[in-house]
This record gives sequence, structure tokens and C-alpha cells, in this order.
Amino acid sequence: MSALANRYEEETSSSATDVIANQESTNVATLTVEVITGERSLFSESGVEMVSAPGADGTLGILPNHAALISLLDAGELIIKKSGREDRMVVFGGFIEVLNNKVIVLADSAERLDEIDVERAERARERAADTLKNRSAITNVAAEEAALKRAAVRVRVGKRRSSHRATPAG
Repeated sequence: MSALANRYEEETSSSATDVIANQESTNVATLTVEVITGERSLFSESGVEMVSAPGADGTLGILPNHAALISLLDAGELIIKKSGREDRMVVFGGFIEVLNNKVIVLADSAERLDEIDVERAERARERAADTLKNRSAITNVAAEEAALKRAAVRVRVGKRRSSHRATPAG
């Protein structure tokens, strides 16, 4: 092989390797996320960088390439980070499934932050707390405790609404 042919071979093979390396470094994995209740779809987008969900045993942080997972959800705040913004909502029970960079949240019920009426939630929390003070008169204590928990989550998350709605992630 001539010196010119050898030089061409070296340049083209290293260039191809550099192109492949550059493509791999720009193909950053992201998540596709869906948040669904029995009544509606609240969120469905690709390109998500992180999901934080209220798992039954604590907060779940889901990043791209996460191991396969199915977990129960507790009542709490669901945070979805994408392109420097955070979409926040509250979920009340359900399941989360993570498989092949797809996250599916099947919530018993869920609300976007802008749907939460904090004053109404505070009144509901007070009513539930008052009702629970007289447990002997309650026919379904578990339902009242669940109502108190839902109202408390709405109040806690709703009060942070103005400072976190679609804000830059940080």
C-alpha cells in the first residue's frame, strides 16, 4: 500500500471513530413519562430528565436507564424535570412502573398544582381533624384519616405552588 493510501486509511478510520463518539455523547438518554388517572391523562411527554415520586416506602428518584420497577404510590408530590423546568402535581395512591426509560404513573387520583384550591383544602383539613377528634362517633375512621391526609398534602404542596410552578430546575 502506498504512503498516501495508508494516510487516507488512518484519517478516514479515525474520523469515523470520532463521529461515532460524538454521536454517542450527544445521545443522552431521557425518559418518556405518562401520568394517568381513571378519569384523565395529566401528563404525557418525552425528553424528561428526572421523576421524583412519593413511593409507599419513601421518595423514588427515577433517572434515565433506571432498573425496571413497579411500586405502590403514597399521597404526595410528583415532580417531573424537563428542559430546565419542573412540572409538579399531587398524586393520591396508585402505582408507578419504570421499564426501558418509560415511566407510567397510574394514580388513584391526581391534580396539577394550578387545580389546588389551598383555602378549600385548609377547610377540608380542619373538618377532617375535627371529625377525628370524636372517633367514637365515626363509622369509617380510615376514610376520615385518608381525607385528612389528602387535604394536608394539598395544603402543603399548594402553598409552594407560586414559587415552584414550571420553574427552572435547580
